[in-house]
Amino acid sequence: MRNKHRVGRLPGRRLGRLPGHRLGRQFGWIWGAYGTSALGTWLAFGAFPLIALRVLHAGPAEVGALSGVGAAVGAVAAVPLGPWVEYRRKRPVLIGMDLVRCAALLTIPAAFALGVLTFLQLLLVSVVVAAADITFRAASGAYLKTLLPAEDLLVANARFESTAWTTTIVGPPLGGMAIGLLGPVATVAADAVSYLLSALGIRAAGGHESRPERRADTRMRAGDLLGGWRFILADSTLRPLFLNTALFNGLVMATQPLLAVLMLGRLGFSPWQYGLAFAAPSIGGLLGSRLARPLVTRFGGHRVLIVSGAVRALWPVGLAFPGPGAGGLLLVVGVEFGLIFCCGVFNPVYTTWRLERTATDRVTRTLSAWAVTTKASAALLTAVWGVLGGLLGPRTAIGLAGVLLLATPLLLPRRAGALPSTPGPEPAPARG
Repeated sequence: MRNKHRVGRLPGRRLGRLPGHRLGRQFGWIWGAYGTSALGTWLAFGAFPLIALRVLHAGPAEVGALSGVGAAVGAVAAVPLGPWVEYRRKRPVLIGMDLVRCAALLTIPAAFALGVLTFLQLLLVSVVVAAADITFRAASGAYLKTLLPAEDLLVANARFESTAWTTTIVGPPLGGMAIGLLGPVATVAADAVSYLLSALGIRAAGGHESRPERRADTRMRAGDLLGGWRFILADSTLRPLFLNTALFNGLVMATQPLLAVLMLGRLGFSPWQYGLAFAAPSIGGLLGSRLARPLVTRFGGHRVLIVSGAVRALWPVGLAFPGPGAGGLLLVVGVEFGLIFCCGVFNPVYTTWRLERTATDRVTRTLSAWAVTTKASAALLTAVWGVLGGLLGPRTAIGLAGVLLLATPLLLPRRAGALPSTPGPEPAPARG
């Protein structure tokens, strides 16, 4: 029986239902597939840098290129895939992207076994996986919007968020044990198998999906490549949220290498202590994601979005102040817990709002543009903060990022706005 209590709203539509609501068999398969691939990803966390260091004897610049250059090039490669996917059935695309990632990753243990593994191959695989990741996420958002009614989107996104944090807690310790026993290449193989299982789960979900229709000609126009960005920037509430998440995520990611240098170098923490400082606080993400729906029910979606988005910006500046010993470790754990808890609340609410505000025939391009920008800004800011860390020292650079993050709540949408009732025409491209 459906619960008749009124729930909090983002603009115009209900965001969630009270606990106990079932989302159906198809969603169950999709959710299971997501959890399987997420666990595989965290099992292989850090495997590429370890392979580069231990197997290929790469230097620091090459290791940095794996995460920075690989992600940036992969993001660029994903740009034309957004409009291509927009007019295709999403479930076959999801299966295809899983199989692409599986095949790409399997080339690494195969090349290692044959003794022909190279750094260039690692870099190319990281590019392919990054492009497939962006495309998969964009297509999955569009698929979710057609699979579930609007009032169930927050329920679904909260479950994905809680699953993500659960695998973050469980995966790295298990992966570390596997790397210690079998080496990093084995965890890459496990990650590849997880994508294969994910593809099988999505296929088992079944169901009929109609093919989206193009409103114009069947050829891809040059404007389609920029359609996602045009739509985001033309929307008065998506635009500030887009800028907020790109800047916030980029600055947070940029401080992670510097924090590793600070903790493992100057402060003298051991690797297991460093790992604990990030694994334990992930419990906060699990708790936050579980509270997101009740908070929206109690206070309304827009208020939860604003408050959680503002409070999460208060924590990172604390990472500039840890000292050596147990007190410093507890400070890092506490700051990370607070940050991740707020992100656990914020992420499913903002993800749902983004889907609600995006017309169905533009979801893939919009999410592709969003993901490409987020990855590119993170890579750019990581490179910039690496230079700042060398010039100012890691502690000062981390503090500077924390101060800048304090300003990011100013970019949150101040008004909820109204949802468009019909897709309407796309904004016309700017003319020079």
